[in-house]
Amino acid sequence: MDDKILRRGWTTGACATAAARAAYAALLHGAFPDPVEILLPRGERVAFALAESALRDGVATAAVVKDAGDDPDVTHGALIRASVALAPPGSGIKFRAGPGVGTVTRPGLPLPPGEPAINPVPRQMIFSNLAEVAGGPADAVVEISVPDGEALAARTLNGRLGIVGGLSILGTTGIVVPYSCAAWIDSIHRGIDVARAMGIAHVAGATGSTSEAAVQTLFGLPEVALIDMGDFVGGMLKYLRTHPVARVTVAGGVAKMTKLAQGRLDLHSKRGEADLPALAALARDAGASEGSAARIATANTVMAAFGVSDVPLGDAVAARAWAVAAEVLRPGGTELEVVVFDRAGMLVGRSGVLAVGR
Repeated sequence: MDDKILRRGWTTGACATAAARAAYAALLHGAFPDPVEILLPRGERVAFALAESALRDGVATAAVVKDAGDDPDVTHGALIRASVALAPPGSGIKFRAGPGVGTVTRPGLPLPPGEPAINPVPRQMIFSNLAEVAGGPADAVVEISVPDGEALAARTLNGRLGIVGGLSILGTTGIVVPYSCAAWIDSIHRGIDVARAMGIAHVAGATGSTSEAAVQTLFGLPEVALIDMGDFVGGMLKYLRTHPVARVTVAGGVAKMTKLAQGRLDLHSKRGEADLPALAALARDAGASEGSAARIATANTVMAAFGVSDVPLGDAVAARAWAVAAEVLRPGGTELEVVVFDRAGMLVGRSGVLAVGR
């Protein structure tokens, strides 16, 4: 099963482009191309079947069903619809958010507040494809909508980013690579951008919902300061190195923070489990007895190892994890802290709050 070749899919941006191109072609030529072929940003040409098409009262509407391939994308199977009307010569293309597509309300994103959440690359794809149909610059009003998009958006980070009313139309290549986690990494970056634009001085990246709720309570942080980093602590820290804030807290459960302490920057289980003998050696360095270290080394889980330690193992893990994270953040200036929580959200380990040196 692990050797299965995963099927690639299409971004919402590619689907919106296909729908918009088909609708615009119908306005100019009186018929919808089906399938409709589009040009992707890297020069590939791909074709999409239309799920809907209608031309009435000077407005053409076409829709494509999004196929995310084997990626577990919340928008897989969603209908991506474009309604296009001609605009006066020289007016260019104007985008509108239809039902189910969000509107930007906070600074820091690639689009200013008030704009439809149709990202720059999908916009450029639509520009290029409509220009091909027109044989030159296109003049049109393009409205993108996604039925049930507002409900789907509740399963994304759009609300935290200040995108209200629905989904974002996304994609940089037009192609979805299964399990590439590119969308998650991008959401981490956008979360940091929004926090910086809003003047947030202290952000906290958490591995999951329990640690996120606990770190928010611990520091009284606003939602915009919370970065859902998941397993991608390295991705978050690398972006913060070039897009710094004054203070960063890394928060997670005992197992994932132990992995970070052992040098892992991708904390997913597929990258390997925590090294219990190494955890025992860390405990021994912190003053644990030989008997306790032996029990840690042979424990069934990291949580069980914490339970048999006779020293504050969480503090030792946090301190070592701080050193690993600090190496990624250098050349420094940011204040960094690591906090460790158990499954109930209780604080079991904490490093100092120290500025990362150069």
